[in-house]
Amino acid sequence: MPMKRLPPKSAAELLAAIQGANAPEFGDVRIRSRGRLPHWEVESGLYFVTFRLGDSLPRETLERIKERARILLAWQRFGRKLSPREENLVARYSPRKIEEYLDAGRGACYLKDRRVAALVADALRFWDGRKYRLLAWCIMPNHVHVIFRILGEGVLDEVLKSWKSYSARMANRILGRSGTFWQREYYDHLIRDAGELQRAVDYVSNNPTKAGLTAWEWVWIGCADVDVPTTACLETGATPARHPSS
Repeated sequence: MPMKRLPPKSAAELLAAIQGANAPEFGDVRIRSRGRLPHWEVESGLYFVTFRLGDSLPRETLERIKERARILLAWQRFGRKLSPREENLVARYSPRKIEEYLDAGRGACYLKDRRVAALVADALRFWDGRKYRLLAWCIMPNHVHVIFRILGEGVLDEVLKSWKSYSARMANRILGRSGTFWQREYYDHLIRDAGELQRAVDYVSNNPTKAGLTAWEWVWIGCADVDVPTTACLETGATPARHPSS
């Protein structure tokens, strides 16, 4: 499937076309934490989010990721110098290192099943244009990347919950399994300018190739005019969007 890529100079145009996705000013950003990873939120923010299957990372790695987040949060709040052990942990469990681990295809990789990938794509598209605006997404074998803008008074955590709860329930039904499907936590990055947006889009579009996947169809990059962001159904062969309650 030909991959729709965003021309290098169109990122600024795309960012400008999305009203309300400006860089946050002081006081606009909310820090939310559920005792795990902190999340920075801004009203009508533009986000690059990654969420993963429950078995994509071992428990020990998850604990180190949480410890890394606590270390960085303390450093940002109090400015204390990190110990050599802490510096090593921060470097070893950085988002880039975790992405490399995920791209190696750890776990059962349920998203390789075309039926499961299709329902995840359906979940992403269902509220597009109403609760959020999709710009790009990529469904990998054991994790998902999404670039989108929150619309109105939407809340980042609620959007992720709607995607994950529906797709987990339906995927377990398809696979004949029960129990945890997605990891509870997710990574989110608040995109502040056209340069960050372009880098995020490039990463999403190139992730399958970087991970050594060939003819991988579960990638969608929005057009620069953002008027037709829902053509992924035709491009991937996914079924039309269904209501999350079905």
